[in-house]
Amino acid sequence: MGAATSEAEPPPEPLQGAESSWVRSWKNLLAGIGGTVARLERSWATRRRLRPPPPHPGEKLPRPGEKAVPEWPLPQFVSLFLPEFPIRPPAGQQQLKILGLVAKGSFGTVLKVLDCRREKVFAVKVVPKVEVLRRDTLKQCKEEVSIQRQISHPFVHCLGDSWQGQRHLFIMCTYCGTGDLYALWASLGHLEETTIRLFAAELALALGYLHDLGIVHRDVKMENILLDERGHLKLTDFGLSRQLGRGQRARTICGTLQYMAPEVLSGGPYSHAADWWSLGVLLFTLAAGQFPVPPERDHLAMLASVNRCSYESPGSVSRKLCLLLSELLCRNPLRRLHHLHHVESHLFFRGVSFDAELLQKQPVELVVAARRAEEAALGPSPAFADFDCDLLPSPSHPCPG
Repeated sequence: MGAATSEAEPPPEPLQGAESSWVRSWKNLLAGIGGTVARLERSWATRRRLRPPPPHPGEKLPRPGEKAVPEWPLPQFVSLFLPEFPIRPPAGQQQLKILGLVAKGSFGTVLKVLDCRREKVFAVKVVPKVEVLRRDTLKQCKEEVSIQRQISHPFVHCLGDSWQGQRHLFIMCTYCGTGDLYALWASLGHLEETTIRLFAAELALALGYLHDLGIVHRDVKMENILLDERGHLKLTDFGLSRQLGRGQRARTICGTLQYMAPEVLSGGPYSHAADWWSLGVLLFTLAAGQFPVPPERDHLAMLASVNRCSYESPGSVSRKLCLLLSELLCRNPLRRLHHLHHVESHLFFRGVSFDAELLQKQPVELVVAARRAEEAALGPSPAFADFDCDLLPSPSHPCPG
């Protein structure tokens, strides 16, 4: 008998036509899944390309109701000014109506506008982007807005809003319709000491507040001090301001020659004490009716004149005010009066409360009377067209800027 053997049994033959149908159904199913995955991948890739980049640190998110920017990435001419100047669609500014022109200079235009939604009047500073880049002042322009966003004080002109159009930057602040301190001084020649004492206290509070935040203004002058409807002061124009940390010093020669401290005219280093020198020049001019040093052609000639000047106050000025001026107009910044608590305890301010609410309690009759006389002489101001977010010229109403 032979040995038993085991052979592999062949697989059963499939039924005719069954194998091809089964294989085709699986192939169709897998092909369908593959097509769906491919379509999803294409969709995700498209969404990734269209999705805007994440905001930079510190960048403000769009406000509710604002239109999204249609194109990403942004043009460089727009993104350069972010995030301090957010993008506003033109339609979003149709609630602003131009009421008049406040001032126009080589660097920009200030407009008086009405916010129709809030029924409040504002001043809008309009700066062409081309000028910012041409003058290489982009960093300073952004710092101006960053500084003003930190500020909230009764005697400081605070920021309302800021945004950008295609060709302009817009900085909006509350409107002060009484004009500036320079116009008041020019019309009167000089001020009485009671008014000087009030204005000096208000400005000292404003400077003390800014310096506590590390901010040096660098352009304290009569033209940069606005008067509100009750005659009280608002320090404005932070275009030259700078934030200085503890122990930091600046070296940039900037400001208005007649108000610049000797350490600024010489190229530094200097700090917040320079603002108190400017306050001294301002108070001297209000009391004497003329600047202590006439303007010169450049900072070197001005420095020489400042070093030669004796800063003697006129005989009509009281002894207490003379003492204050001599302590503010001290050439050595370390010996200069440059702290608010030293100012508060000065003889000139005896009996004055350095409380903003108390100082504002009574209107400044001198200023209010001057405003009424000016309004009667000028009459109503002409109206302008609706506010155009980017100041596009119109044939019927050409807008300034």
